[in-house]
Amino acid sequence: MEAGTTGTGSQTGTIAGLAAAAGERYGDRVAVQYKRGGEWHERTYNEVVGIVQEIALGLIALGIEPGERICILCTTREEWTYCDLAATSAGLVVVPIYPTNSPDECHWVISDSEAVAIIAEDDAQLAKIAEVRDRLPDLREIVVIDGDGGGELGARTLASVRALGAEGDVAELEARRNAVRPEDPYTFIYTSGTTGNPKGCVLTHGNYAAVTEMVASTADLTEDEITYLYLPLAHAYALLIQLLAFHLGSAIAYFGGDTRQIIPELMEVKPTYLPSVPRIFEKIYTLARASIDAKPPEERAQADAAIALGVKVREMMAREEEIPPELAEPFEKADAELFANVRALFGGRCKRATSGAAPIAKEILEFFYACGIAVLEGYGMTETSTAATFSSPTAFRYGTVGRALPGVEIRIADDGEVLLKGANIFAGYHNRADAGTFGDVVDGWLHTGDLGSLDEDGFLTITGRKKDIIITAGGKNLTPANIENDLKQSRWISQAVMYGDRRPYPVVLVTLDEEEIPAFAKEHGLAEDIPTLSRDPEIHALIQAEVDRVNAKYAQVEQVKRFAILDHDLSQPTGELTPTLKVKRNVVNEKYAEIFESLYRDA
Repeated sequence: MEAGTTGTGSQTGTIAGLAAAAGERYGDRVAVQYKRGGEWHERTYNEVVGIVQEIALGLIALGIEPGERICILCTTREEWTYCDLAATSAGLVVVPIYPTNSPDECHWVISDSEAVAIIAEDDAQLAKIAEVRDRLPDLREIVVIDGDGGGELGARTLASVRALGAEGDVAELEARRNAVRPEDPYTFIYTSGTTGNPKGCVLTHGNYAAVTEMVASTADLTEDEITYLYLPLAHAYALLIQLLAFHLGSAIAYFGGDTRQIIPELMEVKPTYLPSVPRIFEKIYTLARASIDAKPPEERAQADAAIALGVKVREMMAREEEIPPELAEPFEKADAELFANVRALFGGRCKRATSGAAPIAKEILEFFYACGIAVLEGYGMTETSTAATFSSPTAFRYGTVGRALPGVEIRIADDGEVLLKGANIFAGYHNRADAGTFGDVVDGWLHTGDLGSLDEDGFLTITGRKKDIIITAGGKNLTPANIENDLKQSRWISQAVMYGDRRPYPVVLVTLDEEEIPAFAKEHGLAEDIPTLSRDPEIHALIQAEVDRVNAKYAQVEQVKRFAILDHDLSQPTGELTPTLKVKRNVVNEKYAEIFESLYRDA
């Protein structure tokens, strides 16, 4: 697609015409794959555009006016995309709500955004709305995707909205679509902050049209891509993936709804592209490493040598250098015996993957690269319309988050804060005249709150977050993510949270990997339930060995002196993790303050 043609009709530079343009360009190509009743099904672009048009006309028939807000409260599934594109093409502003939100959290987003309508997934989500309905006087319409509506809410079904739309005036839809301007709001995305109520980032059509063009021009993705998508579409990361697919005419395979089935579904779908967050890559890495670590020491050493060889050979391939026979032969052997097995965990056809939302350990990235899967990091935030930097298979440096997207400028402030400027920078926070230091835009420069550095070739390294920096009682500045990521590489550790601000030394709260630790327990004749294992001396010794291994990489003042094992994992429903599985550090610090305190008191 030519630059500047993300829109359609008389108005370019918007998202409003994306679906219609995709239908015109890509017609009978597969647009979506989805799983129902254990089977995978497909819809073409023509079919999807027909559905989108019916929903859009149905929403118009309900009397929802251009510029009014409509919430979507739904898991990642094909209907989310249909409703999102439909509302956008009708000139409405989509406000996503995470399906894991509580009723009160849903109330906040609906009321703060002043939404007049909501599309909910099923009865479980409708129940949340029912609980707070009397506090939402502006909410006029409720639509449910699965179920028959009814009940005290009087919800309409999505099928009935489509039926209304089937009789609608296409000319009115085209007029609305063409009236949308680049500066008009496209979506309000509420950021999952660690304290206080989430803030609604106002992102314009121009913001997302620009960032879609930026990424499409650099991502080296083609129309033949199949993207496996499990990320929450309420998050900016997944939203950009959706827009890119429709921009390029490639297919999205929506996961079946059970995160425990991600790896089996990867093997079924055989995607060529996997956007993910570090936790999933860490899980696959743990699974792949487990078979290596179970081997005798000599064979483990051979596997580690093969991985180092794999990195070296693939770097030579990227530079289009000839591979000498003395490297080619052992590389081919390693590829057949080890690397191909790892690729099979991704479905066997995955050419690349992207990791975002949080840092990922360099060792994990190098492991997958050796195996033939380039897991590339980028950087951005909701306020940058998802992305600001990118890495490509031919331009990346592990340990960095890549270089600026075309049209984005990066500057490092005197205190080390990363500042960003470009057409993708958001329009501000809804109903928030003063949002505080982070997220401020001064003279066009977004103050990200992240600390970083730029090398001579423009690769950005994120070194920490201003508000997460730990300053010990001795005045030493520590970046907790470094040691935390190293600890999470352990087969036995799920989460690690460092603590120690204004304290004499850092300590760590650890959670056990609920899928891996039972194997150790069974082998050693221990009880296999997590609460009991968290108190077991053998498990404590096992984790101590992992802490000692990680500590050896750091100066003494940075080393973890003590740790505690929590009797359960951190989770999103309990408020300790964001929807992209990042730790809400302030929540953890407050919730487990007594445990942290005991690590100093009992020393």
